[in-house]
Amino acid sequence: MASNNSPSPTKAWLQAFRLRTLPLSISGILVGSALAFRAGHGEILLFVLALFTVLFLQILSNLANDLGDNLKGTDNENRIGPERSTQSGAISRESMKKAIYLFAALSLISGGTLAYLGTRHMGVEIQITFYVLALACIAAAIGYTMGKKAYGYLGLGDLFVFMFFGLLSVCGIYILMAKTWDWVIVLPATAIGLLSAAVLNLNNMRDHENDARSNKNTLVVKIGFVNALKYHFALLLLPIIALISYAALTEFWWSLLALLSYIILGKHLLFVVKNPIPEKLDSQLSKVAISTFLMAVLFGVSCVI
Repeated sequence: MASNNSPSPTKAWLQAFRLRTLPLSISGILVGSALAFRAGHGEILLFVLALFTVLFLQILSNLANDLGDNLKGTDNENRIGPERSTQSGAISRESMKKAIYLFAALSLISGGTLAYLGTRHMGVEIQITFYVLALACIAAAIGYTMGKKAYGYLGLGDLFVFMFFGLLSVCGIYILMAKTWDWVIVLPATAIGLLSAAVLNLNNMRDHENDARSNKNTLVVKIGFVNALKYHFALLLLPIIALISYAALTEFWWSLLALLSYIILGKHLLFVVKNPIPEKLDSQLSKVAISTFLMAVLFGVSCVI
C-alpha cells in the first residue's frame, strides 16, 4: 500500500516512465536519420514513426524493469538509486502490468507500421527481417528483468543495450530510409551503442552490492567494481576512435563536431576518477545520457550544414 508521502498518481507514472532516459533512447535514431539525409534520403514520416517507436520501447522497458525488479526483490531498502513506483506502492503491480501491455501494444503498432512503410518496396526477406526485429525489440524491452531468464540478471544487459541502442537503432533507420547499406555507418552506430552501454554500466556500478545480494548478476557483479571502472573508461573512450575512423574513411571531417560532447564526458570521467564510490555515481547517469544525446544532435547538425 502506498504511504502517506507517496506522490500523486500522475507524478508516480512520470517517475515510472523515467523521463531522463528518453533522450538517450532517441540518439541512435537521430544519428541514423542524419546519415540517411546526408546520403540523399530522408522521410519525415519514417523519422517520426521511429521516434515514437523507440520512445514507446524505452518506456516499456522502464515499466518492465520497475515491475521485474520488484517481483524479484531486487528493489529494496538497500538499493541506492531512486525509489521505484512499484517498490513504493504508488503504483500497484496489477496497474503496472496493464501499463506494460499498453506500451507493448503501442510499440507493436508503431514498430510494425514503421517496418511496413519502410520496407514495402524492398524484398520479402528484408520485410520479414524487420518484422522479426520489431518483435525482438519488444521482447528485449520486457525481458531485461522480467521472466525466469531475464538477461539483465545474467550479465547480458550491456550487450543488448549496445545492439539495440546502437547498431539496430542507427543501422535500422538508415536502411529503412536509404533502402541500401553502407558498412561504414557501423562506426557511428558503435559510438552510440558504447555510450549507451556506459549509462547502464554506471547504473550497475551504483547498485552492484545490492544486485549481488539479490542474485542479479550484472556484468559489474561478474567482473567486480574495480574492473567495471576500467570497463567504463573503455566504453567512453572507444567512441572517439570510432568517430575519428568514420571521419577519416569518409573524409567527412565535419562529423567530428560530435566530439564536442566530450567537454561534458571529460568532466564526467574526472568525477569518476575522484569519486569511485557507488553512492556518488547516480548523479552521473543523466550527464552521460545527455552527452550521448548531444553527440547525436551535433552529428546530425554536421550532416546538414
